[in-house]
Amino acid sequence: MRLRRLGARAVSAVGVGGMSMSTEGRPNCAQSVATLYAALEAGATLIDTADSYHIGADEVGHNELLIQRALAQSSFARSELVIATKGGHIRPGDGTWRIDGSPDYIAAAARASLSRLKVDAIDLYYLHRPDPKVPLAESVGALVTLHDEGLIKAAGVSNVNDEEIRLAHSILGDRLIAVQNKLSLVHQGTTSGVALCNSLGLSFVARSPLGSKSGVLSLDRIPGVREIARSHCVSSQRVALAWALAAGSNVIPVFGTTQPSTVFDSMAATDLILDADEIELLTAQK
Repeated sequence: MRLRRLGARAVSAVGVGGMSMSTEGRPNCAQSVATLYAALEAGATLIDTADSYHIGADEVGHNELLIQRALAQSSFARSELVIATKGGHIRPGDGTWRIDGSPDYIAAAARASLSRLKVDAIDLYYLHRPDPKVPLAESVGALVTLHDEGLIKAAGVSNVNDEEIRLAHSILGDRLIAVQNKLSLVHQGTTSGVALCNSLGLSFVARSPLGSKSGVLSLDRIPGVREIARSHCVSSQRVALAWALAAGSNVIPVFGTTQPSTVFDSMAATDLILDADEIELLTAQK
């Protein structure tokens, strides 16, 4: 497994996300655990989660608990993994997603995640999404406090534009190591953020790199994807992940899945090198 830098750590160039294991349409727990174990066996050392990855209002932190329990019962060394989680989203149980970026809420959410993950400090903690009701500087300031109190080892921001990235970096300094935004063949609008993050020494963690839950179906509608996949004798999702990896040396795609059978295929994207013509063809799609 190829590695990329994430702050002071080297992690797998492709990580696994836990959202689909705990939100609508989720599989049973045994299948989710099997999927997670398959990712670890394939070399994933970055696991991405959030306290809002759940369905019912009474199960906040469902995915964090799933990951913690799975790791506690496994032979995988926790010290070799980076577990990233997020705070700032709320799911009241009616299917909606709401935002609370107030410093008090962020602080409380981080402490609750710390307890669920059963760690002394969270490896990487993101502000999940800016709250339009709260100045971003105040939300980010909560991350400064959490870091300085030793509750998080590093900070990140997610779902942010370039101006917000610059502001977060000016406040957090070296505490900020990552930005997590959408980046995929079906959502290429954040490619400018990759270069900005690189210039600031930040990792760009690409969320939804397969485009959506429909994944392969949406990818195969993009001209060139199926043909390139066939020419390399690989899957469309592996092409999509290889394209994301080629977008910048600081890019770490994090894919979601609920099928152990697809994990090894996706993790193998680090071995697929697309040539310049293939990248140009794929990047030209809007």
